[in-house]
Amino acid sequence: MKILITGANGQLGTDLQKILTAQKYEFVATDSAELNILDEVRVREFVKGNLFTHIINCAAYNNVDKAESEVELCRMLNTEAPKLLAKISREIGAVCVTYSSDFVFDGKKKSPYFEEDVANPLSAYGHSKLEGERAVLSVNKKCFVIRTSWVFGMGNNNFNKQVIGWSQGKSELSIVEDQVSSPTYAYDLADFTLKLLNSKEYGLYHFSNSGECSKREQAEYVLKKMGWQGEVKGAKTSDFSLPAKRAHYSKLDSSKFESVVGEKIPTWQNGIDRFLEEYKKSN
Repeated sequence: MKILITGANGQLGTDLQKILTAQKYEFVATDSAELNILDEVRVREFVKGNLFTHIINCAAYNNVDKAESEVELCRMLNTEAPKLLAKISREIGAVCVTYSSDFVFDGKKKSPYFEEDVANPLSAYGHSKLEGERAVLSVNKKCFVIRTSWVFGMGNNNFNKQVIGWSQGKSELSIVEDQVSSPTYAYDLADFTLKLLNSKEYGLYHFSNSGECSKREQAEYVLKKMGWQGEVKGAKTSDFSLPAKRAHYSKLDSSKFESVVGEKIPTWQNGIDRFLEEYKKSN
């Protein structure tokens, strides 16, 4: 097995490298400076020169609000680039993995979303992710497309880090309580992705840490663990003028993933506990 990781310096890419190194896998990790995944000639040349068996695409356009004014760039990175990687994977007989988002759903359902549920994105970002999924699955039969939600890890900025920053020198924070999903630890997503590779059960999957919470409940949990003495007050999404619409409920049902891998996914609280251990050591 020889793995190519694109978008290697992000949250997921960082944790994938940790696990692959520890488990002594052979891999090549690239970021946009080393491999522009929009450059078809360069990507094909790079991939075919390295005889990869697997391509794991962690690169993405993730600025949900900015995407509303950068629609084409978002589409290129979230739709066209994964499609290209899937196509080149097929040409060399490699397995392709790419990631999607709970943003493909409109949040009108009151129970966790299954893979078969009808997608109805509310934002440019959500549309780009849905089109990327469809493109990848139509181009290469040996593909895993993994939808996830509220990802946090050490490799980049995320809600947990923001909340800790916002709390500095303050005794009160207002955090939205009408957005509910599940925070997902990038390390768990990386770990379970590698376990899924062994299954050869290709297709669309949902992965998030088990349980669900609001953004407010997530913030309260993080700050309590950090020893903050202030108060987190509830707010509504409509209180903030955000360009992109958010779903009020987008918890993903990961039972298919657990069934194929044969293992239960840890709770979001457990994920945050382990993340904060890492965070404290690095600060």
